[in-house]
This record gives sequence, structure tokens and C-alpha cells, in this order.
Amino acid sequence: MTKELEDLINEMEEGSVRALARLITMIENREKGWLEVMKAIFPNTGRAHVIGITGPPGAGKSTLTDTLTCELIARDLSVGVIAVDPSSPFSGGALLGDRVRMKEISTMKGVFVRSMATRGAMGGLSLAVRDVIKVLDAFGKDIILIETVGVGQDEVDVVKTADAVMVVCVPGMGDNIQAIKAGIMEIADIFVVNKADREGSERAVLDIRLMLNMSTEKGSLNIPILKTVATKGEGIAELVTNLFEVLESQERETSWREERIREELMSLLDKAIAHHVHVKLGRNSKLDTAVKQVLARERDPYSIVQEMVASFVH
Repeated sequence: MTKELEDLINEMEEGSVRALARLITMIENREKGWLEVMKAIFPNTGRAHVIGITGPPGAGKSTLTDTLTCELIARDLSVGVIAVDPSSPFSGGALLGDRVRMKEISTMKGVFVRSMATRGAMGGLSLAVRDVIKVLDAFGKDIILIETVGVGQDEVDVVKTADAVMVVCVPGMGDNIQAIKAGIMEIADIFVVNKADREGSERAVLDIRLMLNMSTEKGSLNIPILKTVATKGEGIAELVTNLFEVLESQERETSWREERIREELMSLLDKAIAHHVHVKLGRNSKLDTAVKQVLARERDPYSIVQEMVASFVH
């Protein structure tokens, strides 16, 4: 590791926001030295609580994240916010930037806000998001909030990253609840019916409770369903209290933490193997030959891939 990189890590660990932002950019863009950074900071991770905030578009997730952050700061907690946005098909960067709606909290003492792109990752979260969580953890954040894109059931990847997942719904979304029930409805530790001052909030709570009653998942009946009006700050204190209760119960489940680490290792392994295969095939003229054979219908792609895998295994 270079002296410049060591100094940057030391500055970050001493509280430099500038160094933190620079390291996050390096890690997100996979710049030279990012892997050394991750290895160096890992011993200082594992202390922050990670909370996922997901739900359909229009549920008020950004406003809820904003007021939730204010409540956490009021309780003397340091907060990191990762807003996961859709990727630009051209640059690969986050389309929504740093989100105008989060401008207020981004200037608050003890808060660091960062927008990140999904970069086409299945499940809505890229591997870089997990790495940035570790950097914020090493920086000393007590709570890290991940607000996902909110595109329906594809957002289930957040459960593999967060200690607790909050699914946000709104009144009058009966059809949407049906549409997403096979995905994100099943990963919630807490349900939040936001915009509860609207007509139909009680019906939304009833719909969610009915779905939980029909679920075969252990503990579904005990999942809290809370009502909030994020624009007015109503119900936020109760929400934070419930979140802490969920986090406390999760800390006692060693098997859950082991499974999450196992899944992360498999994801990293998949990525590393895929990179190795692409590099090796890029230097191999056999791939060009295979492309021509498939195009001419002389061979099928399945047999070719089986042979390629066999050549790597043996």
C-alpha cells in the first residue's frame, strides 16, 4: 500500500469527511488500491447497525429517511445514509445525484449522505454498497441507513446487507401490495404505513396484517406495523424505538450473522471467479471460434459452456 493511501485511511479514521468521501469514490469506481483499503479497514468494522429502507415508488422513503435521520441525531447517534439510485446507462453513475430532498440532513453535524448507483445489480444493490457500508462503519457511524431504489420485489437483496429491514407502504396501495407481496413484503422486520393522515391508512394496516396472517414464515405475526406521517414527523419516535428492539433481538442470533457472512463470501467468490474467467477467455482464441460455431448453428452454447467449465475445473 502506498504512503498516500495510508495517510488517506488514517485521515478518515481520525474523522476527515474529505478523506471519507475520497475513499468511497475510490471503492465505488474500483480504482487502483481499493482492495488494499478494504483489507486495511476491516478490523475496525462490525460496530454500526445497518437499516434497510425499501418499498414501492411514491411511498415517501426519502422523506421518511430524512425525518428518521433527524430523530437519530437527536438521540446523539452518528448517521450515514446511502441512497441507492438507478444507474445511468451511459456513465454507470447514480441518476438522482445527492437527492435534493436530502440536502437538509446532509449539512447536519454527524450525518454523511451518499448516493450510489445500482449499476444493474440484481436485487437492487451492488457489491460496492456493502463495501461502502464497511467504510462508514470504520469511520465511526452508529447507524447506517440504506434507502433503496424502490422498484418492487427486486429489492430483496437489501435483506442480505441490513441488520433490520423496514418496508414502507402508503394508504390506497392495495394493488401494489398484491404486486410486491412475493418479494419485499417477505423481508420486512418492520412495516411502515407512511402518509397515514390520508384516507385508507387503517385499511392498509389491515391488508398487511392479513398478508402476515397468511404467511408461513416463523414470527410473521409478531412483525410491527407502524403508522407515520414523515412530512410532519409523526410516529417517528415510536418507529426508532421499534427499530432498536429489532436490532437488539437480531444481535442475539449468531446463526443469522453467520449466514449473512457466508452469503457475502459467496458473492465475492462469484465475482472473483467471473473476473478470472473473463480475463482468461479474453486471451483465448477458442472463444472467437465458439462464437462462430454457435452463429452457424454448428454447436449449441450449452455444450460449449460445459466444456469451458470442465477445462477450468480439471
